[in-house]
Amino acid sequence: MNTSAPAPNESALHAIDYWQVIKNRYGIILLTLLLVFMTAAVITYVMPKKYESQAVIELKQRSQGISPFEGDSRSYGSSPVTANFFGTEFEKIKSSNSLAKVVENLELVNRWGVDKENAIQILKGIIVTNNIRGTDLISITVRHTDKEDARNVTAEVARAYKTYRTEIESRDIDKGLYELNKAVREQEDKVEERRKVLTTIARTKGIIYKGQDSFYGQSGVDEDQGARNALQTYNELEREKLQLESQITSLLRYDADQLMVYAAGLDLPDNIIKNLYPQYLEATRNLTSLKISGLGDRHPTVLAATEQISGMKKQLAEGVVNLRATLQAKVDLASDSLKSIGAMKDNTREEAIKRGLDAQDYVDAKRDFETDQALLSQMKLKKVGEDINSKKIDESIIVHEEPQIAQGPSSPNVTLNLVLGAVVGLIFGVGIAFFLEYLDTSVKSLEDVERYLQVPVLAVIPKDVGILHKQSGMSPDSEAYRILRTNIEFNRKNPEDNAITVVSGGAGEGKSTTLVNLAYICAQGGYTTLMIDADLRRPRLHTFFDINNSVGLTNYLTTELMLEDVILQTPVDNLYFMPSGILPADAAGILNSRRMSELIQDVKQRFDLVLVDSPPILGVSDASVLASEVDLTMIVVQHRKLPRNMLLRVKQAVENVGGNVIGVVLNNVDVRSDSQYQYYTSYYTYYAPAESHIGAEPISNTSSVKPSSQNRNNTSELY
Repeated sequence: MNTSAPAPNESALHAIDYWQVIKNRYGIILLTLLLVFMTAAVITYVMPKKYESQAVIELKQRSQGISPFEGDSRSYGSSPVTANFFGTEFEKIKSSNSLAKVVENLELVNRWGVDKENAIQILKGIIVTNNIRGTDLISITVRHTDKEDARNVTAEVARAYKTYRTEIESRDIDKGLYELNKAVREQEDKVEERRKVLTTIARTKGIIYKGQDSFYGQSGVDEDQGARNALQTYNELEREKLQLESQITSLLRYDADQLMVYAAGLDLPDNIIKNLYPQYLEATRNLTSLKISGLGDRHPTVLAATEQISGMKKQLAEGVVNLRATLQAKVDLASDSLKSIGAMKDNTREEAIKRGLDAQDYVDAKRDFETDQALLSQMKLKKVGEDINSKKIDESIIVHEEPQIAQGPSSPNVTLNLVLGAVVGLIFGVGIAFFLEYLDTSVKSLEDVERYLQVPVLAVIPKDVGILHKQSGMSPDSEAYRILRTNIEFNRKNPEDNAITVVSGGAGEGKSTTLVNLAYICAQGGYTTLMIDADLRRPRLHTFFDINNSVGLTNYLTTELMLEDVILQTPVDNLYFMPSGILPADAAGILNSRRMSELIQDVKQRFDLVLVDSPPILGVSDASVLASEVDLTMIVVQHRKLPRNMLLRVKQAVENVGGNVIGVVLNNVDVRSDSQYQYYTSYYTYYAPAESHIGAEPISNTSSVKPSSQNRNNTSELY
């Protein structure tokens, strides 16, 4: 049971196609690679050598100004380092002001023979600045053709930038100090004006202050303490009066017993009830105890106790009356005092209000004076600090790595340039290869032939196949022609169609070689084969057999010669040859004749196979005439030569004259580079040259097409 192998997917086919393009055009790729590589090598060789020197400096952020108030001026006004900070400093390093110092210090105008502006532009082109990542360090790199100049310029650029930055900082500090001194002087004048205003108000209003220190502490105004005391006394008397009135009201509301209980709780200086009432209660408890013990009311002890209690009760009643009178007297006294204190309070308040209004201007002036005086003191302290700081300016730039003389050139990088040249050349070469492949419309594969011509491919002939009958022994090349012979046998519909012309679109496609080798293979297979050289423009078949070309087809068509006179026996058994003869002036007219038609019909009866060579069909009309005379036409197509549209014209030229195209022979295929054809030429691997004799027939299915006895007899009659 036969099973077909699965077809490769599209991606695999595409990969194979791409690789095939590279293999087919590897010469262009290698040539392009070599040219670009050599160009890169030459450019690298002629490029001037440059030496590199580098300095590393630390950059500190400077202050943005001086504050007129107390604090650290180094941090005042400075902003955090932004993304543009280092970029700004890089531009300062390469600024004209900074580089002008380098030109002057190194006398580059004389050394380089250019003016100052050009020297600065040259420096800008050779200086490269970078921030070392993750640090506040800056690298200054200079590349120059002179390694000493590279070192000197690098060192001088760092020094010039440091000087330039220091000048800017000093100028800013001097400007800040000038503005600070100016502000201090203005503040001193302002404080003096405040002092004069304060003194004038104090003298005019008659306000007393407590000396010089009062301007820095509490107010010196003699405030009215009497008004506050009078108000406090008035409030206390009013509370006392209300308390006494409440006590009197309670004494009047209670009965005798309740009144004594209430009076006992009052804390008054003349209150005898407070001490007498507890004794009264104790005497009452003793009397009750005596009665409980069994003593009668008439008992002397009981009577004495009762007498004592009555006396105490009388004293308590008198004490309550006296207490009430005392409280009333205190209420009256408090009312009188309250009236007196109230009048004094009103008088004192009016006077205090008047004096407060008089002192308001003084208070405001004093507050302004004290504020300006405190501000002046702070500014003076700041001025002293800035004077000290200006005399010890911190270095904002520190050089951590001095530039050194380079040991070798940094550019050009020979290895890198050559590698890049090779890579670019390879890419460019592959690009050219694919571009040429895109522009190439010639036949590249069997599928191209069958798709555009709609005819089968009879055989694939490898490149550089020689003349088989001149080769010694068995050759693998002959197997391609055996395949061609077999495919012709199976593709011709009528066994009697044995006259075949071999045509091609242009010259040099190998149709004559293909015809000779096919005839040789057919003769080896037992066919009586006749080769007719009908290329009356540039005949070549006679050169393959070293036969004289003076008598042949043209002689037969133009004279009364017999076939025996123009058909020659070749050294190969069963193989006969009719040369072209003398070349005529009108080749197409000779071929398009009745005698030519009779010739074709006659040799078809005499030979098993008649192969007619013809000129290129697109160049002259001879091939079209021959295609109309013979039974079949075989087109020889050279691999990757003619465009597809020209091949289509070849087929149309045959069909337009009534010819029948049996198939196409794809000739001159480089099977080593075109891997897709290795399947069609696998006999190179499996071919076994150990044959018993040269005439052995390797393809068994051709045994059925041996020449008939009639054809053999007709052939023998020629001689």
